[in-house]
Amino acid sequence: MNTATKQATAVISAEARPVSGAWAQDARADAARRLAQMGLPTRRDEYWKWTRPDSLIAAVPDAAAVFDYEGEPPVFHQIDRLTIVFVDGVFDATASDDLSGEGIEIERLADATAADIHWAKDLYGVLEARGQNPVARPLAAYNTAMATDGVVIRVTGEVSRPVSLFYRHEDATSDAVLHHVIRLEEGAKLTLLENGAAAARFSKVCEVDVADGAEFHHIRAQGRDHERQAITHMFARLGVESVFKSFTMTVNGRLTRNECVIEFLGDDATAHVAGAALGDGADGAFHHDDTVFITHDAVASESRQVFKKVLKNGAKGVFQGKILVKPDAQKTDGYQKSQSLLLDDDASFQAKPELEIYADDVICSHGSTSGAIDEEALFYLRSRGVPAHIATDLLVLAFLADAIDEIEDDTIAAEINDRLDAWLARHRG
Repeated sequence: MNTATKQATAVISAEARPVSGAWAQDARADAARRLAQMGLPTRRDEYWKWTRPDSLIAAVPDAAAVFDYEGEPPVFHQIDRLTIVFVDGVFDATASDDLSGEGIEIERLADATAADIHWAKDLYGVLEARGQNPVARPLAAYNTAMATDGVVIRVTGEVSRPVSLFYRHEDATSDAVLHHVIRLEEGAKLTLLENGAAAARFSKVCEVDVADGAEFHHIRAQGRDHERQAITHMFARLGVESVFKSFTMTVNGRLTRNECVIEFLGDDATAHVAGAALGDGADGAFHHDDTVFITHDAVASESRQVFKKVLKNGAKGVFQGKILVKPDAQKTDGYQKSQSLLLDDDASFQAKPELEIYADDVICSHGSTSGAIDEEALFYLRSRGVPAHIATDLLVLAFLADAIDEIEDDTIAAEINDRLDAWLARHRG
């Protein structure tokens, strides 16, 4: 037994798993066994060489000061939505809306796992386990074993308004572990919004099963608390002619790692994953890691990865993206773009784009670039009377536009753009 597996075994032995029904106990026990076999991540692991996992696996999280928003309204506050609130990882019933709705069933994870029989049995820990091959994701297995709260959502029709998960951070030493399970039945449609800092250290897994002809749209805004840390995983399984679209905006945060694992099992399905991250090391350490793994195992499926990062004052960005095309996945269309805009010489960006293709009738491409502000474009704007700081902000927003364009709802896209513009205004040199 090596050091990593010893540490994992010690963690599992030291922490009591949440009390739940038989099926959930079995799922948690299976996850604990997977974690013990894999071991906790180390810098020697291929997919952790650019991100230090130490603080994410420490027994006690580092304290993170609670950010004072000074009356700034939360993201998505103007949108008519069904809101579910978690405070430092605990469901807040008094602050949440009524969870009933036409075409949708929502339960707290603790209630679902207490039941002897539940539809979530077929998904809880199941998609996470599938996502462990060929790349081990031990912190996702830890989450399945130890998650104390979350929601399970079953969508049977087209939901008229978005479901919004709002994560509030109030305790400087909070350590939140949430697990969400979402099933979209055939032809169903759901928009899921997420925002907030959540906790000093936040672990979240979201398992999404998108049935034939269903659509899942996901927009996430990760909070501005400068000292927070987060490790998130999203596992998705796609049916025939289904649609999965996810966009994440991240501003500040000492350490953020977002992993997305998507499996195409139905023909003619579509999956787009995008992100826009802005980091300023002047506020404290900033490290942002997007790690994506997409498996095409169906005919005529389409995937898009578009990730943009704007970094300065020692901020660090990481992108690791892989497209795996299996032998029978003919007519696959896979596209991957990762780009960084470095606003000074101290910022850095590491990228590892990968294509692994075993089918011959495919269109797959990837591109990764890292550069500075276009001096010609800046001169053009300055020569027309645009002040330097405004010209720079305009060029940054133009750089991020590809990622924001992945949001289908124009109202949400406009708010995301406004928030990014506001961040740039606050961080002008």
